[in-house]
Amino acid sequence: MKLFPAIALIFCLLFSACSQNPKGDTYTDTPTTGKVEMAVDETFQPIIEAELPVFHAMYKYATLLPRYLPEARVLNLLLTDSVRLAVLSRKLNAKELNYFHRKKFIPQQFPVAIDGIAVLVNPANPDTLFSISQLRKIMLGEITEWKQLNPDSKSGKVKVVFDNPNSSIVRFIVDSITKTGKLGKQLSATTFNLDVVDFVSKNPDAIGLIGVSWLSDSRDPESLSFQKRVKVAGVSADELATAGNSFQPYQADLATGKYPLTRFVYMILTEPRAGLGTGFTSFVASDKGQRIMLKTGILPYTMPERVVNVKEE
Repeated sequence: MKLFPAIALIFCLLFSACSQNPKGDTYTDTPTTGKVEMAVDETFQPIIEAELPVFHAMYKYATLLPRYLPEARVLNLLLTDSVRLAVLSRKLNAKELNYFHRKKFIPQQFPVAIDGIAVLVNPANPDTLFSISQLRKIMLGEITEWKQLNPDSKSGKVKVVFDNPNSSIVRFIVDSITKTGKLGKQLSATTFNLDVVDFVSKNPDAIGLIGVSWLSDSRDPESLSFQKRVKVAGVSADELATAGNSFQPYQADLATGKYPLTRFVYMILTEPRAGLGTGFTSFVASDKGQRIMLKTGILPYTMPERVVNVKEE
């Protein structure tokens, strides 16, 4: 993973935003004042909800209003200039970039964290290890019964649930797991991330896919309650999943790259000059913002330094 100091990112943000100041810009917000909306992939809501209170406490004249939406709607708001800051799990693709290039504008895209997609199973289910190969066959509908995974299983049909048909998790399944553009018929969508946890907790034969930030904040009572209602499965990049080669989406295994279902968290700016979106992005990329990210349970893109003094006895 390529890291660079937060100060370099902050300088880049301020310089690039100031260098793209078109004539006729009527926006009045600054990096630390004003009131603007931002669009956020709803799988990252716990992360932004941890960052915003600190930013608002530091800058009392700044108000960022987040809209938590499925990925497709976040992109639509960004492309229609309804918001100028978006938080997504991917960079803009060639078609989306061309839209801005035709307007003679270059969006700024910055990674701020590494996230994992958690595979959830019911606490009563003894099958808690999956290989990527098995997950691919489940998502394609080639494996439909738990007995195909474990001949001794007493569970019936495999039920797969995710948060929303237009979510980044569905796109991740298609792009990074099945890699075919197809999904099996046994997959179904709920409405929101919390609905996935609720469904899996009530159905012993279910598998749920959810952003790990909903489960990993040990300071959040709601997150702790989720951990008691479901189990987080281990996932292996090898053909056969074992206890020795399967990993969970927690910080240590995200940092080493051992957990295979990982993705970056990007903040994408389309401001014509340094505004409140630039200020908030700079804050999240700073040492303070990255330390807050660390406490949410996912991995900061720039790991905060920790100085340890060792005294000789």
